[in-house]
Amino acid sequence: MGNQAAIYRWLGIVLMAGCFARPAVSSSQPPAYEVYAVRYAMLLNYPTRELIADVDSSRRTDLAMTVWLLRGPSQRTVLVDAGFYREEFIRDNKPTDFHRPSEVLDSLRVSPASVTDIIISHVHWDHLDGADLFPNARVWIQRAEYDYYVGPKGEALHDDISPVDAAMLGTMRRAGRVQLVDGDDQEIIPGIRVFTGGRHTYASQYAAVNTRAGTVVIASDNAYLYENLDRHVPIGTTFDAKANLGAQDRMGRLAAATRLIVPGHDPAVFTRFPAVQKDVVRID
Repeated sequence: MGNQAAIYRWLGIVLMAGCFARPAVSSSQPPAYEVYAVRYAMLLNYPTRELIADVDSSRRTDLAMTVWLLRGPSQRTVLVDAGFYREEFIRDNKPTDFHRPSEVLDSLRVSPASVTDIIISHVHWDHLDGADLFPNARVWIQRAEYDYYVGPKGEALHDDISPVDAAMLGTMRRAGRVQLVDGDDQEIIPGIRVFTGGRHTYASQYAAVNTRAGTVVIASDNAYLYENLDRHVPIGTTFDAKANLGAQDRMGRLAAATRLIVPGHDPAVFTRFPAVQKDVVRID
């Protein structure tokens, strides 16, 4: 009996300890990322009619040229879009306060070689051109976007993509560095999902990112400015204005809060969120 009583006392201690133990974290919980908007240049006096569908043709708007840095667990360092750096784009578009995106990221102690993934929202030069600045990154792009714009030999099939960027994508694909995404609502990286329907280009995509504050939606050019979102007005450059408005509505359902929908080129992003340093704000 004495031994049995001792066993019961021991079991009671174990059970009491279990009551106060910290619950295990579910392995299914998605990782939380830190999200940063990083401005690497400005374009001044851009025609607003290309950004917002119904505005006076005389309006002009300054644009923030931006990439988004997602810092995740397990050394995962992700970019949404890669900016531009080639001389032809600098010469033709005359950006002010220009720095290579890789240089701005270096100020955050993110080396080009440490970037693991780049999510390309669409093939325009100011979002795609800098992809080869990051030698170890896997590039994620919609399969329909790639197939519409890039031919089997890396040739440009439509004017929306620069021939030099089409050739770059073709080279990267042959090297096994391009991951083609098969359509809408795909979790491509744990904690990061991409969605189609914005129709800025043939199959442009936007990203929903899990953070401590909830889901942040990086719209890229599927919503250029806060004015698109606030007035519920489609972008000026789109395959389908109705689909673009539908994508904006969906962003509102995906984001944890309206303030966490981040448009692609609005300089106000850099005043609405806390500054980390010059030209860098933290979104989450």
